Amino acid sequence: MSVSATALREKSPRFDTVNKLIEAQIITEKELKEVQERLASVLSPYGFECHPFKIGWYNEQVAECFHLPYHSDTLSFIIISTPSMFEKAFIPFLKLMDCASINRDPIDQCMIQCFSAIKEAFSNTSVEIIHDFEMTPNRRPKVLVQTAGHVAGAVRFYQRKDLTFDPWDPKKKVFGVCLHPSYGGWFALRGVAIFTTLKFPQLPRQQPSDILKTEEEVVELLQRYNDNWQDWTFRDIANVKERYSQEQKEYFSTKPGERKKLIEKYHSINS
Repeated sequence: MSVSATALREKSPRFDTVNKLIEAQIITEKELKEVQERLASVLSPYGFECHPFKIGWYNEQVAECFHLPYHSDTLSFIIISTPSMFEKAFIPFLKLMDCASINRDPIDQCMIQCFSAIKEAFSNTSVEIIHDFEMTPNRRPKVLVQTAGHVAGAVRFYQRKDLTFDPWDPKKKVFGVCLHPSYGGWFALRGVAIFTTLKFPQLPRQQPSDILKTEEEVVELLQRYNDNWQDWTFRDIANVKERYSQEQKEYFSTKPGERKKLIEKYHSINS
């Protein structure tokens, strides 16, 4: 990853000269395109998508305790792992790792390494990376990635509160779930990249796709996700163009405490 990041730095647009300590600047449409293209060139080879949104869009949708402390026009991106991430990023990551040195969830460690390439590629720009697994000291998520994905228009976040007819007991907790227009439920929202010194007020807002057409379908999705998420069927409630490989499904179906043998197998096969 470091080779491509170094190559990307050879052409430095004007915003790269911004001192991290000064107030955020408004960038041009050309500069926005440069940011998007550079970010995609870092992430897409490893099976990731990135979609822009403004901090204000996110903060409007979440409780104050989840607000991100930046100007409403601050440029940010939701980062999504597609089905190919497992083979393009995770398996190669395990190949290079000493299994004994893995001291936290291996997927989390892989995401930390992959996302570090973003800061390498934008070394002269202030970028805050927040992973989906990061928590505040009081165990609150630092970012609600489902909401970020929805406001970016990358995925649709289906929630109980959006239904006009609620079939569940009021006391029942019903968790919302996102669907991707191409991958259905076969993806993951991995975190956000916040360009803390860049603003783009004119960013066009992309509305999320209407993947499910009726409330009955939404109810079915929420039922599958909340009551039988382990059978994978919620992921296929809509037509998809790509799914997880059998190897990837095996990994995520295995309890975290029992994945060591699988990790060792992947490591030895690819060594």
